[in-house]
Amino acid sequence: MWLTRLDLRGVPSAQLAGRLPAPPGVPSAPDAEVAALVDQVRRGGDRALLELTERFDGVRPPTLRVEESDLGGALARVDDDLRRALRLAFARVSAYHATEPGAPEVFRSDGVTVTHLLRPVDRAGLYAPGGRARYPSSVLMAAAPARVAGVKELVLCVPPGPDGTVDDATLAAAAVAGVDEVYGVGGAQAVAAMAYGTESIRPVDVIVGPGNRYVAEAKRQVSGIVGVPAAFAGPSEVVVVADQHTPASWAAVDLAVQAEHGPDGLAWLVTWSEQAAATIGATLEQIVDSSPRRAELESTLASGGRCVLVDGPAQALAVANIVAPEHLELLVEGAEALLPLVQRAGAVFVGPWSPASMGDYVAGANHVLPTGRTARFASALSVADFRTTVHAVTVAPDALARLSPALQAMAEVEGLPAHALSVRLRLEGSETGASRAAGASARP
Repeated sequence: MWLTRLDLRGVPSAQLAGRLPAPPGVPSAPDAEVAALVDQVRRGGDRALLELTERFDGVRPPTLRVEESDLGGALARVDDDLRRALRLAFARVSAYHATEPGAPEVFRSDGVTVTHLLRPVDRAGLYAPGGRARYPSSVLMAAAPARVAGVKELVLCVPPGPDGTVDDATLAAAAVAGVDEVYGVGGAQAVAAMAYGTESIRPVDVIVGPGNRYVAEAKRQVSGIVGVPAAFAGPSEVVVVADQHTPASWAAVDLAVQAEHGPDGLAWLVTWSEQAAATIGATLEQIVDSSPRRAELESTLASGGRCVLVDGPAQALAVANIVAPEHLELLVEGAEALLPLVQRAGAVFVGPWSPASMGDYVAGANHVLPTGRTARFASALSVADFRTTVHAVTVAPDALARLSPALQAMAEVEGLPAHALSVRLRLEGSETGASRAAGASARP
């Protein structure tokens, strides 16, 4: 049985967190190793990128940047169905992000107006995983909200294949999304290159996109040099809530959907039915045995596979809220009634007919989601991750007079006389104010 059994029936809610295992990989985050990679790129630039690409990807390409003509060529070479699917998915994800709150908001109070000016960053770095599989969908998910936000330049880094090139499906997605620059560089070294810049790659303002724990750790280390969303999108996670009425094959395959991404992930079945635990577990074993990605499935399930038995739906959601998974699937009838109990998750898939794979591709919602329990404080990738808000403050003369006493009182308490003087100069008139300013400057 690939799912390690954990029986929480009868455990009080206050004790649930102490009975659940820590997220896979967190205690052994490769801080020092990633720090060395980041420093190597920072110091060595392109030479370091080529050396690390040869070390990790087994190939030393003649150049790092993928020619712009290769994107259009890839889009022409992929089959019609994929080309249509890429365009459909990108259009739907863009349409979804266009509905996000984004119009400038204006705050008015007692003669003071504060306008929120939304400004896109100039240059965004997108990361798409590679190596074990290709992820054109991740290109679309990262690029769509950036384009909707109005970012001028999109830069994509993706690990090269064994022949040193980036595969056509990924390049076709980049062409559909209007990516400006593509580089065949992956891993922590790609994050470092986008953060610090090299001879070939100019630094970016924001870095987004999912990756393994090395990529996630690299993003943590360069956060502050560049903008990085609070959710470090790492190895894939899913919590499937099921009962005796859930088709076993549906629940089992949805566990495999996220587990097949590879190691360090999480795949939990949470149920109050012994029958569901047994049948879903057995079906998952069959899927693992016959999968062409058996090694990835086994690696994930060995460390991150769990079957959690609970008392009922309320306790199931209490467990899910503690885990705060990237994907939460409610594969039970009447799942909508459970939504008020959901507090912490990257994305929720409601009802048996809503597999997480829809969110991965064509639902429209973004699949770059918080992992490692960061859904406690972070959200899915959004337009806001590519924008800054500039506060434009306009003060009417009468408002300055009304609010002056409060301002001067606070300035005096903090020992900042120029703050108070900046208001008094305006209120007393330019001539009197100029004399006062001259006197203040002459004081020792």
